[in-house]
Amino acid sequence: MLVILAAVFVVHIAVTIMLFVATISNVWLKDGTGLTSLGIWQLCSSGSCSSVLDNIGEQGPAMKAVESFMILAIIFCCFALISFIAQLFKLGKGCRFYITGALMFICFVCILIAVSIFTARFGRMTGWYHAYCFILAWICFCLSFILAVLFMVLRKK
Repeated sequence: MLVILAAVFVVHIAVTIMLFVATISNVWLKDGTGLTSLGIWQLCSSGSCSSVLDNIGEQGPAMKAVESFMILAIIFCCFALISFIAQLFKLGKGCRFYITGALMFICFVCILIAVSIFTARFGRMTGWYHAYCFILAWICFCLSFILAVLFMVLRKK
């Protein structure tokens, strides 16, 4: 059981780090030449970057929603990590990690909303392809759901 708890902790740390990287880095989309990248914060082209909100026009509110939900996902993921560590020491034997599971489920929903909005609004830009931050966000989406379910089912022994 200790091995499962350690593995869950390591995966949770990995999800937190990947969420930070996916949110901070500006490589959600790249153009066909590879010289221009679009993130949720900046549009970078040939070494110079500018605010993405200045360049996308009417899609600005959608991008602000993506930014907000990714930040909320990071916050809830960090709260879930703190809750997991606290519950490891405070819960009695046989109890489940319901609070951590609920926080991780909220993180999962925030990632789902952010990545869905980004996919719907920016995923079909002609000549652009999805880059590593977009893929990391989807991986975090899957792992956060798995962690949420594990925390709901897992008992402290």
